[in-house]
Amino acid sequence: MTREALLEFMRSEKYAVQTSVSPNGIPQAAVVGIAVSDRFEIVFDTLASTRKAANLRANPAIALVIGGTRDGDERTVQYEGTADEPSGGELERLLALYYARFPDGRERRSWPGLIYVRVKPTWIRYSNFSVQPPEIIEFGPATWR
Repeated sequence: MTREALLEFMRSEKYAVQTSVSPNGIPQAAVVGIAVSDRFEIVFDTLASTRKAANLRANPAIALVIGGTRDGDERTVQYEGTADEPSGGELERLLALYYARFPDGRERRSWPGLIYVRVKPTWIRYSNFSVQPPEIIEFGPATWR
């Protein structure tokens, strides 16, 4: 599994399950639509009033699972990172990527309270249980720099 193949797989999936932790230490999960940058950043939109937004503002640690939802395709990416709300040029760069993936996102931008979350990776593991022996590879910072 090369860096390029990992990026291609992550981009082949439109949605991911993201998890955050509440101030009380309770894990919370939600499905989000994702776009992935060449630096393996993940961007998604959400409303500022959601639990995930409040959780990530209090504790920016986040995990996502990508893939594993299609019959016969037992590949997943486990992804851990740090979330923030980009602004200025960084936000515009990520919005171009996000809108290419979700053209209807432009319409949502006018929603009151809509925010964009960027996740920078700290750890990525690719697993493919469709092959024998299973392929399990961990990727570190050299992959996304």
